[in-house]
Amino acid sequence: MDGKLVAWGRAVKSAGRGKTRIPPLWLFTDAHRLPNPAAAVARLPAGLCGVVFRHDGVAGRAALGMQLARICRARRIALVVAGDWRLAAALGAGQHLRGGRGRARGRGITTSSAHSLAELHRARRAGAQLAFLSPAFVTASHPGAAGLGAVRWLALARRAGGGMAVAALGGIDGTTIRRLRGCRAAGAIGALA
Repeated sequence: MDGKLVAWGRAVKSAGRGKTRIPPLWLFTDAHRLPNPAAAVARLPAGLCGVVFRHDGVAGRAALGMQLARICRARRIALVVAGDWRLAAALGAGQHLRGGRGRARGRGITTSSAHSLAELHRARRAGAQLAFLSPAFVTASHPGAAGLGAVRWLALARRAGGGMAVAALGGIDGTTIRRLRGCRAAGAIGALA
C-alpha cells in the first residue's frame, strides 16, 4: 500500500471534516490484477476508504461480495457494486454506474466511471455523487492507452458541474495525485492493494 497516497487521503479527509460522506480513497477490485481482494480490503485504513466491487462474470461473485461487505461494515469502509443494483441492494451497498448509464437506486453512495465530459454529465444526471474520471495518467490497467494528464483532467473535472465530486483514477499513486491540485478523491488498484 502506498503510504504517500494514504497520507494524502488522511489530509483530504481532515481538511473536509464534516463536509462530505464520500471517502477520499477508493480501491477498485480487478479480477485479473487482484483476483481475491479480501486481504487488500482488510488492510485498508478504517473510515478512510471505499471499495468499488467489479469482478464481473466471475464465478462466486455474490459470495465474494458478501465477504467484502462483512469486511467493509466492520472497518467502516464504503462499498459500491458495479453493474448490478440487485446485488448492491442484497449487500446493503451503494452502486457503481458505468459511464453514467443507469440511475441511482437504493441506499448508499452512487458512483460512476467517466472517460469524457459527456459521461461526467450523464453520471451527474443519473444521480451519482462521485464520478471517477479516467485515465488520469498512464496505467497498467490499460496498457498503451494515453492518460488525460493533469491539465486536461483538471479542466474536465471543473466542467462536471452540479455539485458532483470528481475523483481521479488511472495511474494514481502518492506522487501523481499531488499533480491534481484540488482533487478530493482518488481510486486505485495497485497503490492500495
